[in-house]
Amino acid sequence: MFRLGCPSRACVQNEILSGLTVALALVPEAVAFAFIAGVEPMVGLYAAFMVGLLAASFGGRPGMISGATGAMAVVMVSLVAEHGVEYLFAAVVVTGLLQIGAGVLKLGKYIRIVPYPVMLGFVNGLAIVIFLAQLQHFQITTPEGAQLWLAGSKLWILLGLVVLTMGIIHYLPKLTSAVPASLAAIILVSGLVQIFDINTNTIGDLASIEGGLPSFHIPAVPFTLETLIIIFPYAFILAAIGLIESLLTMSLIDDVTTTRGRGNRECIGQGIANTTTGLFGGMGGCAMIGQSMINVNSGGRQRLSGIAAALFLLCFILFASDLIEQIPMAALIGVMFIVVMGTFEWSSFRILGKIPKTDAFVLVLVSGITVVTDLAVAVIVGVIVSALVFAWEHAKHIHVNSHVDNNGSRIYELNGPLFFGSVKNFLELFDPASDPKDVIIEFHKSRVADHSAIEAIDNLAEKYIAAGKTLHLRHLSADCAKLLKKAGDLVEVNVMEDPKYFVANDQLA
Repeated sequence: MFRLGCPSRACVQNEILSGLTVALALVPEAVAFAFIAGVEPMVGLYAAFMVGLLAASFGGRPGMISGATGAMAVVMVSLVAEHGVEYLFAAVVVTGLLQIGAGVLKLGKYIRIVPYPVMLGFVNGLAIVIFLAQLQHFQITTPEGAQLWLAGSKLWILLGLVVLTMGIIHYLPKLTSAVPASLAAIILVSGLVQIFDINTNTIGDLASIEGGLPSFHIPAVPFTLETLIIIFPYAFILAAIGLIESLLTMSLIDDVTTTRGRGNRECIGQGIANTTTGLFGGMGGCAMIGQSMINVNSGGRQRLSGIAAALFLLCFILFASDLIEQIPMAALIGVMFIVVMGTFEWSSFRILGKIPKTDAFVLVLVSGITVVTDLAVAVIVGVIVSALVFAWEHAKHIHVNSHVDNNGSRIYELNGPLFFGSVKNFLELFDPASDPKDVIIEFHKSRVADHSAIEAIDNLAEKYIAAGKTLHLRHLSADCAKLLKKAGDLVEVNVMEDPKYFVANDQLA
């Protein structure tokens, strides 16, 4: 079913060490996202383990890390608050089934329609989100529940440890590549804190991660239509968000590693992971761009690194919770800041003035929406805006060259694509009232793209019929000709010199 992908012992060692690094970074993220969703920390940790293990095993992108994510946790809040955690588990099961269905229907290919400015906006927005998420660790909660920024020695200690972590990650690869720099930084900073008894927050201050093996658990909800009506909207949104984040992260990892993942298989892998997670008391999840970048930057490129990360996380829960809880948050914050710096496309600032203004607008828009709302909304809005801009620009490209031939017929040579955005301009190019009795539209240099174009041609034919004139459509595709039934017998379709194009449809795509 899958291959671990390591041909040598050195590769195995590197993948396992990379997986260990990722596992350490998964712990605080899983706990934090569980708090966001309103569930127990172990629900997030179990999700990080199971989603990570199964997505790495069966997904379409080796080296990509999956687990509990904030984008999905935000959607879960109201469901848990109104109906309880059991309904969440049921929704996660349905989420997985929907994602498997998307993979079977091969919907993963549609990630290719995401324009590059949207991808840049997605990456930059997520980098900002990751950065902002770390700022909570620079705050303390008062007994009254207010959030105050750290000050004095605590702040300087935290900043010093963060900078030290980042310095180790940056400079260690110049000395040796035997150990992933992020892992070495976490170990060294943790040792320093323990040796000198430095007073700083640790993972244990977030929550205890001690627990047992996840057990099979059918969600305790009524198996009725009413239950399905409650959970299906949440499941649909979770499935969409999970697939969008996973497939876009896959595209990013593809670019970094100069390899290509399999989108449809990733949909199925994410679906298997979420369906199983919902049956074992997990909150579900999807690909994680931050941890995926940690893995790739640490040398993890195969399935083994993702599997190792999940298994290490389980070992932390079962056997090493006391040890892991002593890791200072400063070390993990430093790792995530390095991820932010590596993820953010700094070239965006350089190219903003050189690319079309509409592309620059889309880039900034998607980044902003990702930060303010969530990435699914941001990507959808970005694609829609890009599509509208594309349609508007191409709507201007349609024009005609007309002349009268030796037989006294008016010849209109149509140039440019005929589609929903250009039909209004198309209709304005003709004058049925003043044209001669015989009119020919030459489609050799035009492409009929959609049903709106077919309807525009039919409307034009009816205007010429109403004016008592004959309209001929020359070099029109056979597909289009079949749809022009309303034009009647006075419309002649000549396909003897058909340039062999067809109306765009899903069957031919």
